[in-house]
Order: sequence, then C-alpha cells, then structure tokens
Amino acid sequence: MEITSAATTEYDRLIARHHAMRLRRRLLVPASSVPSADRPAGTAAGGYDGAADQRLILDTLGSVGPLAELIDHLYAVMFRRRPYLRSLFPASMEFQEAHLARMFSHLIEHLQHPDELAATLAQLGRDHRKLGVRPVHFEAFEEAVREALRHRAGARWSEDLEAAWVRMLRFAVGAMSAGAESALAEPPYWHAVVVGHQRRRPDLAVLRVRTGEPYPYRPGQYGTVEHPGLPHTWRQYSMGCAPRPDNEVEFHVRRTGPGGVSEALVEHTEVGDRLRLGPPRGSLMPEDGARDLLLVAGGTGLAPMKAIVEELAGHRPRGRTVHLFVGARAAADLYDWPALSELGSRKPWLELIPVADGAAGAGAGRRLADAVGRHRDWSDHLACVSGPPGMVDEVRARLVAAGLPPARVRHDPLLGRV
Repeated sequence: MEITSAATTEYDRLIARHHAMRLRRRLLVPASSVPSADRPAGTAAGGYDGAADQRLILDTLGSVGPLAELIDHLYAVMFRRRPYLRSLFPASMEFQEAHLARMFSHLIEHLQHPDELAATLAQLGRDHRKLGVRPVHFEAFEEAVREALRHRAGARWSEDLEAAWVRMLRFAVGAMSAGAESALAEPPYWHAVVVGHQRRRPDLAVLRVRTGEPYPYRPGQYGTVEHPGLPHTWRQYSMGCAPRPDNEVEFHVRRTGPGGVSEALVEHTEVGDRLRLGPPRGSLMPEDGARDLLLVAGGTGLAPMKAIVEELAGHRPRGRTVHLFVGARAAADLYDWPALSELGSRKPWLELIPVADGAAGAGAGRRLADAVGRHRDWSDHLACVSGPPGMVDEVRARLVAAGLPPARVRHDPLLGRV
C-alpha cells in the first residue's frame, strides 16, 4: 500500500523546509568555529593523561562498585535534583542503565588510549543528538556522578578518586560534544512513514518505511528506530535493502521480548504509522572491491547481507563472486529465502547456501561455523558476519583459525549503539 495523501505531501514539504533551515545555519556559522568531522578525536583528547586516571579508577573501583548500583544511584540523584530531565529518558530505565554500564566499562578499559577512544565517543555524540541532549544535561550528569561516588565510597572516598572520575567524564563529554558539533548539517533523526508491514513468522516482520528526505545510508549499515508508543526508546536495526531513489528503507524485526520496541514494531505497527530513524551507522560493507566476498548471516542478521547483495547486483566489480550462508533452525525460518533465490537464479556470481539443521542457541552458531569452514578455503576472501553475538563469535573464530586474517572478518560492534 502506498501513502499518497495530501497530509503526507505537506509533511514532506515541512521536512524539506526544516532541512533548508539547517543548511542555512551551517552556512552562517563561521567555519573556524565548527570542528571538522576528521578532527574531533584529536581535539577532544588533547593532552589528557588517561593512563594515570585509569590506574586510580581501577585501584578504587571496588569501593564504588558494582557499576550497576553506582548508576542506579546517580540517576536517582539526577532525577531528584533535576526532575525535568526525566522526560528525556524512556519509561523503563533498565536498558539505559545497562547501556551506561557498558560505556563506563569501555571507558575505563580503554582510557590509556584517549585518541582512539575519542573517535568512538565522537560517534556516540553524533548519535545522542536525536535524544535532545544539550551541554547543560552533561553538567547535571557530572553533578549526579559526584554525589553517587561519595555515597558509594563512603569513608573510602577521596578527592583524588573523585577528580579522576570527573576528568574521565569531562574528556568523554568533550569528545561527544565535538562529534555532535561536527554533524551540524546532518538531521538528528529522520521522520518515516510505514508503507509496508509483512509478518513473515509469528515473531518476525519485514517493515518498509519511506522517509520525507533522503536517508543517506550505505549497504550493511544499521540505524536506530523509535516507535511513537515508546518515546525516547531507541533500538538498532540493520537496513535490509540497498539505497533506493524513492527513499524507501526496509527493516527486518524479530520480537525479542514483551513490552519493547521489537514487540511494538512486530505486533502494533500498521501501514500509515510514523516512526523516527536515527542516523545510519556502521561499516560492515567492505571497501576493498578486489577480493571475493563471504557473507554469513544468522536470524535477522540477514538484513545487512541482503542489502549488500542488492547493491552488488547493480554495482559489482567485474569478476567478483559472493557466497552467502544463511543459518536457521528450520527451513521455515528462512523467512526471506524466496526473494534471495529469485535473485540468485539471475546472478551466476552469487552462491546461496542455506544451513537449517534444527540446532538452537550456541549449537546453531557452531553448526553454521562448521558448515562455512567445511565448504572451501576462504583465506583469500573478505568476510562479513552478522547475527546473534554468539554466532558471530563462533564463525569469526572458525575463519581466523582456518587462516583468514582477523582484519578481513568484518562485523559491527554492539557497543555504543544508542
């Protein structure tokens, strides 16, 4: 079903006007005051001695941890002191608190390499713009962290301990702010209208959405999606098609649990509903066009692989071959196989290998990895792997053990997705 109402046309015009205003703002800001997208990491790191703070934080982590309890207290402090900030967060804080715990752990573990860490944080800052985060919010966060540290450490609190945490936070905030400023001309999010919703299995749906302005993603990337029923709750999904001139984007969504974004998208979304999409991210699609490709997908990890195959169907370097393995418990779980088979029948350079063996959990990952490993020697290929983390780890380990250099096994990290 296509959306062609007058209301949608007016909506598209409004989006275009907003985009023009953003470009105007970009032109009016002096170039010297806007950090280059290539410079935020070095600028943010400066002369920061992350290794010294890392040692102190690690030595005293036991006095303020576990991180989950520290984070629970700091959010309680922040919302008590600044209750207006509560509206920026989802109703359930479980995912948010777990995400912050992962980020704190990542910060502490990599603090000895501030320049490399700043690049990751800059990307996170660009992503956070869709949440409406402003510098004053970081100030409130720092204030809450200080109080939480004092509360958790008790008699073991010291000025040096607090200073190390504050320096780490200010370094992170500086890198994130630089990243956000470097994306001044990019929308913080895109409005999208659902133009297709197909249930391929009871727990899985393929959604087609159309944005009012171009959504500039590359095959193999992912974006975050917000459902109107769960404001401020964003979850990441890979795009399941190559970029199209009609601004239509495809997402493959499996329901993972009750009450979340995946359930809302699978169970409670219809044609005509409106969603918001965060900026596209990730770099799964390899840039090296000289090598043949090995693609391995499990579950809805098929989405980015399908996008890569579609792109290559129209822009494939001469002579390049592609091998796509798709793992599932049963043939019925190969939810997009007819479309892939139709494409494969017309493209002799594409080999499709379904792996459906009834295995579940970790066993499915091992069996898929075994099937890939037995098929042939992949040491001259580029590999892209997408799916459940356990499956990705199994396949990657098998390929590396068989002689494929780790640098030629591509997969998107989950850390930092917002």
